[in-house]
Amino acid sequence: MEEITSLQNDRVKRIVKLQRKASFRRDEGQTVIEGAREVSRAIENGWQPEEIWVCSELRKSEPRMNANERECFQCSRQVFEKISYREGPDGILAVGPLIGRTLDELELSDNPLVLVAEGIEKPGNLGALLRTADGAGADAVIVCNPVTDLNNPNVVRNSIGTLFYLPVAEATSEETMAFLKERGIRILSAVPDAEAVFTDCDLSGPLAIVVGAEDQGLSDVWKSRRDACGTVSKGGENSEVKIPMLGKNDSLNVSVSAAILLYEAVRQRKS
Repeated sequence: MEEITSLQNDRVKRIVKLQRKASFRRDEGQTVIEGAREVSRAIENGWQPEEIWVCSELRKSEPRMNANERECFQCSRQVFEKISYREGPDGILAVGPLIGRTLDELELSDNPLVLVAEGIEKPGNLGALLRTADGAGADAVIVCNPVTDLNNPNVVRNSIGTLFYLPVAEATSEETMAFLKERGIRILSAVPDAEAVFTDCDLSGPLAIVVGAEDQGLSDVWKSRRDACGTVSKGGENSEVKIPMLGKNDSLNVSVSAAILLYEAVRQRKS
């Protein structure tokens, strides 16, 4: 295992750029995953890192992997803290291919439940959405017109590794709309000023729940065909629903909204 102690090492500088710049990640086609739990989950689900970085002084646990198949580096605490994006790192970091799929690579069940997230800006919110979708047993998450990078270190961290368990695709809203319609998946858009309440809708069949950024909401792509909630059972129809706000606040965090809608779909499907 090669040992690296210099902060000026070219490999060290490259990892710092991968951590900080989405454009550099895209150009290089690589990303950084940090933490023993996250690295283990990524490898268990088919991600193949090209480099593993270890700091013995910080290491708390070992990721499950065959290190002989990767290029491994031992580094000083000072070096690891430089390449780390986290506070209180655990001494394990990996570099490998970008995470994400195309729409055509998604494999859905016969009765799919899909979460569509449009224009999400905050990495923490996107990571929380992935955790929520995984918890509800969603088939996939489609990230539309993302403002934040799916491979942002904070997305990986806030997803707690579920980014690697759950199929996640990136696409435009128009591409996603066409994808859902072609497969007869009903579309339920969360809109604050909708007339219908989500609990009055049938969410038991093939369904895509669409949520948007808290400040901007959803684009007109998802509002172009407004239907009454009673038509939600028709394949491919686009319906809008709201979550009642009974206090003085007029909106919920997007991951909270998604959780409410996803688990209502789960409840209906199980009952």
